[in-house]
Amino acid sequence: MSISLLFAVLLVLTIVGYMLGRRRALASAGGRGSNLHSLPTFYGWHVVVWCGLPAALLFLSWIAAEDAVVRMLVQSALPTELASQRADQLSLTMSNVRNIAYGLVPMDSADPVLRPIAEHYISLRQTGDAALWVLSLCLLIGGMIIGLRHISADFRARNQVERVANWLLIAASTLAVFTTVGIVLSLVFEAARFFAKVNAFEFLFGLTWSPQMAIRADQVGSSGAFGAVPLFAGTLLIALIAMLVAVPVGLMSAVYMAEYAPQSLRAWVKPALEVLAGIPTVVYGFFAALTVAPFVQRIGESIGLQVASQSALAAGLVMGIMIIPFVSSLSDDVINAVPQSLRDGSYGLGATKSETIKRVILPAALPGIAASVILAFSRALGETMIVVMAAGLAANITANPLAAVSTVTVHIAALLVGDQEFDSPKTLAAFALGLVLFAVTLSLNIAALRIVKKYREQYD
Repeated sequence: MSISLLFAVLLVLTIVGYMLGRRRALASAGGRGSNLHSLPTFYGWHVVVWCGLPAALLFLSWIAAEDAVVRMLVQSALPTELASQRADQLSLTMSNVRNIAYGLVPMDSADPVLRPIAEHYISLRQTGDAALWVLSLCLLIGGMIIGLRHISADFRARNQVERVANWLLIAASTLAVFTTVGIVLSLVFEAARFFAKVNAFEFLFGLTWSPQMAIRADQVGSSGAFGAVPLFAGTLLIALIAMLVAVPVGLMSAVYMAEYAPQSLRAWVKPALEVLAGIPTVVYGFFAALTVAPFVQRIGESIGLQVASQSALAAGLVMGIMIIPFVSSLSDDVINAVPQSLRDGSYGLGATKSETIKRVILPAALPGIAASVILAFSRALGETMIVVMAAGLAANITANPLAAVSTVTVHIAALLVGDQEFDSPKTLAAFALGLVLFAVTLSLNIAALRIVKKYREQYD
């Protein structure tokens, strides 16, 4: 019995319940919606709340927990010689059993010892799916009957539906908060393990980044060198180059679209500009590596400069192009939100259009513009693919934009690629870098809030 088929059946029955709820409400009011306390739609949604919501919660809970529950039951029934294995060997055994059960390994070519275990795994899954079918359909049909019995012309369906919607919104927001807290705690916990092995002062102010654990004692830092200053310097250099591209272009684009462009042209230019935000970053990375980096190198060498094949300038230029929409779109919205009365007052005092923009509109829109710039800067700090493909992995301390550098996010990705042991400083360094990046981004957001609070003006 397919889970996808069950989902389709539940969806169809929920729609049927919605239609029956509307029809029963209209029937109880003699066919006249004006005699109902709420709109007929709310009566349909009332039935959906009773029948569709419990079944959906059960369905999603089982989908999330099925593999863990079945794995636990199968593991508890393992033969003694398999159950007594070490934790890593037991995990490998269960993975092999799961691969056989899901058909990734043919049953006839599987290990004879694992075949009965895989058959038990399949049996438990089938039993669980059958139980899910029965319980879900019972919940849905029973809820539909209860929901329909509540319906009458005087029933306050809107109040009931809005109360449930309010609880769902609270649950969603609570889940988002706990997810954020969980992310922060995981970063802090793993970073604390790293700092228990590596001195925090060395990490934050050290000038050599060589996280690989040395094999010989005569290698650089026989236990690894974890000075992250080269990564911080590379991240800041590339982000500043990107901002030098994105802020002037994005802000001038916003001013043009908001104050000068005809409405017909604005309707085309703004969506075309915002298309840049929807292009995958790996595409920007290809563009940087195959087009911009060679172009920068040729231009530099033609005037006698030494330019690396992968440079901070190439990555920063392409990253700046990528974040132009963040500046232009938000700044455009903020400029358009400035009251027209301010413009009219400025024109009435004899100011020109350019003077009005410089002395009235931009100062009034400054909080929003500052927020858009900080958002763009945060986006630049977190970019990975463009830097990997255009700036390289070399952790250098330099202010030369023509040299190869690397960033924090690139090395976070590099440290966590492949099979890793989460007990070594090399792997735990990724969490320490992530914690620093999180702290910097949080500081930028706080700074943005302070700017908005300090310069906000109230208009009638």
